Amino acid sequence: MASPFSFILIFLIATAASAGLILALWPLLARYAVARPNARSSHSTPTPQGGGIAVVAAISVALLVAAAIEPATMLGLWPLAIALLLLAAVGACDDIIHLSVAPRFVAQFIAVSIVVATLPHEARIVPLLPWWVERAALLIAGVYAVNVANFMDGLDWLTVAEVVPVTAGLCLLSFLGALSPQDTAVALTLLGAVIGFAPFNRPVARLFLGDVGSLPIGLLMFWLLLRLAAEGHVVAALLLPLYYVGDATVTLLRRLARRENVLQAHRSHFYQRATDCGFSVNGIVARIFVLNLELVALAAAAVVAPSCWTQVAALALGIGAVGLLLARFARGKSISKS
Repeated sequence: MASPFSFILIFLIATAASAGLILALWPLLARYAVARPNARSSHSTPTPQGGGIAVVAAISVALLVAAAIEPATMLGLWPLAIALLLLAAVGACDDIIHLSVAPRFVAQFIAVSIVVATLPHEARIVPLLPWWVERAALLIAGVYAVNVANFMDGLDWLTVAEVVPVTAGLCLLSFLGALSPQDTAVALTLLGAVIGFAPFNRPVARLFLGDVGSLPIGLLMFWLLLRLAAEGHVVAALLLPLYYVGDATVTLLRRLARRENVLQAHRSHFYQRATDCGFSVNGIVARIFVLNLELVALAAAAVVAPSCWTQVAALALGIGAVGLLLARFARGKSISKS
């Protein structure tokens, strides 16, 4: 997969397959998979969901092509493929019949366990911790990452504004030597599949991902960031998803402080509060997209200049930038023109 032509090919295949499958599945989704608005929704009209079926299928097709081009390298991804398909199946069931919490968490722990098990035994993220403690922490972090991706997929183009810059950033870091060709190929397939989905989710969205898409995307993002951290770029791996993690984590802590049931759906995320405070959907996703570009630049700086001071400064700047945006969303449009 070292050839630029191979990388371009799998990216184009993922993009075209995603868009083409959505068009092919559209009549079925519009008939059998409609998300109806409720008090927690950001949309006001019934809208088809399940676009994630096409995204996951497009990723699978592109990775099969990559495996045909470079079988010795890419066929090692079969455990990741099994984990993705497991979460896609669970997400599809949840979209249709609304599963209870228990089976969803069991499937998530199984899928993340498979992904964490793909790490080489000698790979360490935090060497100061005992090996088993680190692996247990990664398992919990992976399940959290999957749920964060699911929680944050609640606004038109929000997943696009997150996944596109992060995966493009991962591809940039691969050119700096931070990722293997195998990991770069996976990032490109996810990037292409989400770009293929993007026109259908553009505000006002005509199609949603559904859990069938958000759960596998969360797992795949976790796997890519885990691989980046395993290569020694922990700060870069923390910076890239920092908006998603920041919004979801602060919201969770606020709800715990108010003694709310955190397993129940809600409209407390900062991006949701921003819509209630006067920001337009386009204004919200544009700000998040620009913030993610800033986080990519900080991650690149952390990879290029790996000194302790650079790492600390990059992480501090990233946390500050995310905090400022969350504060703007919480205070409302009165302090900002959009």
